[in-house]
Order: sequence, then C-alpha cells, then structure tokens
Amino acid sequence: MNTGALTEALRVQRVLVIATRQIGDVLLTTPLIHAAKALWPKACVDVLGFAGTLGMLKGNPDIGELIEVAPGTSVLRSWPLVRRLWRRYDLALVAQHADRAHLYGWLASRVRVGLVPATGKGWWKRRLNLPLPVVPIYPAHVLLEKLNLLSLWGALPQPVVTPPAEKPLPPELASVLEPGYVAMHVPSLVSYKQWPVERFAELARNLADDGVQVVMTGGPSETDRAMVARARTLAASPRVIDAAGRLELQQMTRLIQGAALYVGPDTSITHLAAACGVPVLTLFGPIDPRMWGPWPTGWRPEQPYQARGPRQARGNIVLLQGEQACVPCNGAGCDKHVGSRSECLETMTVDRVLAEARAILRRASGTDPQGGTHR
Repeated sequence: MNTGALTEALRVQRVLVIATRQIGDVLLTTPLIHAAKALWPKACVDVLGFAGTLGMLKGNPDIGELIEVAPGTSVLRSWPLVRRLWRRYDLALVAQHADRAHLYGWLASRVRVGLVPATGKGWWKRRLNLPLPVVPIYPAHVLLEKLNLLSLWGALPQPVVTPPAEKPLPPELASVLEPGYVAMHVPSLVSYKQWPVERFAELARNLADDGVQVVMTGGPSETDRAMVARARTLAASPRVIDAAGRLELQQMTRLIQGAALYVGPDTSITHLAAACGVPVLTLFGPIDPRMWGPWPTGWRPEQPYQARGPRQARGNIVLLQGEQACVPCNGAGCDKHVGSRSECLETMTVDRVLAEARAILRRASGTDPQGGTHR
C-alpha cells in the first residue's frame, strides 16, 4: 500500500504525540497537537514526555492524557509502560529525533510518522517509520519541523502555540502588582545563553526609574533563585520584585498575560511569553533563531526569522542579536561547552536593550504609534 492509500485508509481514533525533550520544546509541540485534534476532532490525542517537562501542557483542551516517563530509563526496563503502550494507538507522531522517542512510537502504534535523518546512522529509524517518515530540513524552525509531520494529510495549518491554562497568582504577589508592569526572566539554563546578571539589574533599575514596576522571575532551583536575588539586590529599587521560584508554569502564564512587556533570554519561558501574545523582547546569543526563535503569535506557517538581524521584529516579538560576524554560530558559546561565555551576549549593551524596551512600552501605552512590528 502506498503512502497516499495508507493515509486515506487510516481510521484515527487514538493518537499519541511523543515529545521527549525539555519544556520549551514541549510547548512548541502544541501546534502539532492542536492540528492533529482539528484533523481528527473525535480522536483522543495523548502526549508522552519526560517527567517534569509536561507542565507546559496542563489544561490544554486538545489533550486527553499526559503520560510521563522517567528520564534516563531505558525502554526495555519500562515494562509497565511497554504493556500500557503496546499497540494502543492508531497513529504515533514522533516529534523528536531521539532513539527512545522512536522506540516508544514503535511500541505504541503500527503506523508511525516520525522525524528521521535523511542519511547516516538513523537508517533503522527510517525503516521503523516506513512508510511514513519525515526528514527534517535544515535550517527549519522546530515548530514547523514538528507540524510538518501532518503534511501527508494536506497543507500545514495556521500554527497555534497553546500556553498552559492560567492559574491565579499568589495573593501576596497579586496584591502589589501595578498596571503596566514588566515581567523580566533573568536566568538561562546554560551559561552561553545568559545575558550578564548585572545587565539585567541595570535594565531593571532604569525601568524602575521610569516609574515602571519590574517583576523578576526564575525557576525554583538554588541557582535561579540566587541569580535573581543578586539581580534584585543590584537593581536596588523598591519597584523591582523578586518572584523567582514562587510561581508554577500556570501562574507564569497569568503573570505574563498581565504584563505590558516581557524581557528574557533564549529560554523556555520566553517561548511561553510569545505564546501568551504579549510584547516580547528577547536577547539571543549563539543560537540560530531560524530554529529556536520564539514563535510570533498568529504567524503564518513559514519561517519567521533570518539567521541574523541584529534586530528582528516579527509580530509580538523583537529579537536582538550580537553584531559579531560569527553570529549565530549555533554552538555552545565561544568556548564550546555549557559553561561557556558568549561574546555576542557579553557585548550587548543595556542602552540598546533599554531603548527597545522603552519603545515597546510607549507603543503599548499608545504614546508612540509609529514603528510597529511587521509580519
């Protein structure tokens, strides 16, 4: 049976989407999930991912069940999960290149559409996904790469990135928020994506001097809390609030949706902010935005970004990059490891970022109607 005949004959009542990566990547799988539900509205669409990464999908109306697997556990040792998945689904959409993701797809369904390499060591993945493999095209945005798994069923639909359903903020934070506040996410997961903490502090202090309240956010880890605490101390303003580690992802949705502006680095919370539809100012270092730039709200199903700007305005996003000729190298910083420095971020000045933030806030308040972003 050829591919066209198979897709026509396939009766889809249960779909498993496999998203075994970190939370930002999981969020960028939601357009695929939404499109699958729209394509088969009576089908149940479940998602399998690593424990601790599926919080971005809480409250998503397109999802039936979230199935968590422990990171680092081999498929062969996960017998309860193997029995649970075995041929339970009519279709598995393998939205990752990883070996384990493809093995889970094989367990779950006889029909699998998965991201596979065109050549090389991934030959067994191409065989495993026959007759429906999808070869990623470089450089493709990861959102489009995933959405392309449904291209066998027609043209790509309008991407819809769905943030977690919002949850009320802690009363002690909600009670002190002022209209027009800025949400500022300080930490990055790895050093080579990190704008210096001192720059975040100076940016916050300048905005506070403008009369703008700044809410600094970060994760619950000791590293994140310490980083935000230092930035808050250096900012030395009562208008700067430290909310690091105090918010669940659903509460982050609420905080960001109420903000006049979000400022953050290349990190998962920046993708969340983009999905919330608020103005986003993001500071990119060595990573290619064509692959990982935050997806602009309402953007058509095509590449939003060029490799380098150094300023790219797309929908609700303003993305700033360093001006070095090597940007983006798409590597792990100047020293090629997770703890590396990145000159392109180290040389990005506060004045440059502050000017963009002020311009966005003026547009949001209606005092500067010129210079809007383009699509």
